[in-house]
Amino acid sequence: MTYREPSLASWLPERSALTPDRVAIDFQDRAISYRELLAASLARADELAALSLPPGGRVATLARNSPEQVEVFFACAMRGWMMVPLNWRLATPELAHQVGDSGAGVLLASPDLMPEARQAVIQAATPTEVLELGPPRVAAPTPQPAAEVGPDTPLLLIYTSGTTGRPKGAVLTHGNCFWTNLSLDRTASLEDQAVVLQVLPQYHVGGWNVQPLLAWWKGATVVLADGFEPTAVLRLIEAKRVTTMMGVPTMYQMLAQHPDFSTADLSSLRQVIVGGAPIPRGVLDSWLGRGVTLLQGYGLTEAAPNVLCVPPECAKTKAGSAGRPYLHVRVRLDPQAAVGAGSGRPGPDDVGELLVFGPNVFAGYWHDPAATQEVLAQGWLRTGDIAQRDADGFYWIKGRRKEMYISGGENVYPAEVEEVLLAHPGVREAAVVGVPDDRWGETGAAFIVTGEPGVNEEDLRRWVSARLARFKAPHHWVFVTALPRAAEGGKVLRRALLDDWASRGANQHGS
Repeated sequence: MTYREPSLASWLPERSALTPDRVAIDFQDRAISYRELLAASLARADELAALSLPPGGRVATLARNSPEQVEVFFACAMRGWMMVPLNWRLATPELAHQVGDSGAGVLLASPDLMPEARQAVIQAATPTEVLELGPPRVAAPTPQPAAEVGPDTPLLLIYTSGTTGRPKGAVLTHGNCFWTNLSLDRTASLEDQAVVLQVLPQYHVGGWNVQPLLAWWKGATVVLADGFEPTAVLRLIEAKRVTTMMGVPTMYQMLAQHPDFSTADLSSLRQVIVGGAPIPRGVLDSWLGRGVTLLQGYGLTEAAPNVLCVPPECAKTKAGSAGRPYLHVRVRLDPQAAVGAGSGRPGPDDVGELLVFGPNVFAGYWHDPAATQEVLAQGWLRTGDIAQRDADGFYWIKGRRKEMYISGGENVYPAEVEEVLLAHPGVREAAVVGVPDDRWGETGAAFIVTGEPGVNEEDLRRWVSARLARFKAPHHWVFVTALPRAAEGGKVLRRALLDDWASRGANQHGS
């Protein structure tokens, strides 16, 4: 095996050689040292190699946060395979699409998710082998063919929903992951004695590239939670002396509203990272009031994900801002993408689509050159977000060029939900928009034109829940006789739907 820097292939072997007895993972009170993690990862690599996976072969996983998924990640990093962490919250048809699209040679699933994994492979009609994600089965090493792992070698294939209704696989290379972790460390340095609490799911890019991988690079400890539950998180912070964590605003809001928040021992927490959406000012003040500094940020899967951040010293003065660029990341505005924006070289107060450039920008969408060409132009990534830059160089997200909204930190694309709704025999027209929600930031409001009598909210809720993840299901339902459309082209006027929603009053709708 040949490694070319920068890559992540050598991270675990070198760290294990330097600090073998440090705790790499603390999972359900089970302490796993770096020596043990390396041994398990090598055994996992041997197990996968026995399946004759070629260089660049895809290894899919379906599991909640677990040390076993970490073993799979490092096995892939060392052997030149691509890990495809699947979202266990998805419905079977969604999983089947991603298994088939990725061409995964093997799908490793936790015992409780094996039925879903088998059914997904059956629906995908692929030769994917389904194995239980338990202890590695290989007791003796298997000879490995020579392979080269370098900065351009694909490492992660993470599916992110698309405006066409079908999720696309974002390819992140070793170089993408290396540089985004380096920029994170140079902006929000992680000490080698840090204790990182990971609550973000491992099917998210943030479950790897926002603290966990950096912690294992530097020899810190990751307290791995298999999910987010406020009471358990507050107890872990105190019991494990957690020094830092990353979460989305909804998580911090739920923690701040917990009855034990004011008395919980947060003395070990030095800094927490928040991303996915702007954090409400009241939630920000609650955490600052407990003496915890916050690093607010903005990113997207295609940027691996770190793009902008608000330094802790600006947390109050720039509350609501997406921040300034991370080190090694360049951004600019495309004024032509924003209606009413100026032209020429962007300056303070200019508005435009946010573009990103740097070694963190992804290699493209898996087997989708048309979609890749749409978002990448001469290395610049089109985010689809309209932003404004102030005189201090801070960027403020003003809206989305496309219709995606964020619910509890999860991206939801209306086109995907609408596709499912329109497949219902009683639905003639459907349009979904994101509307404000005090708890989740945004939730979906579905405007429905029925094609037959008797179609009701409960019927549609059941239809959607059987086909899409719960976070994608609309919380609000409005039955109308027609959708507002543009005179030219017949496009649904989503702005008119949002105005309709506002005029009706959110309190009139179910949730």
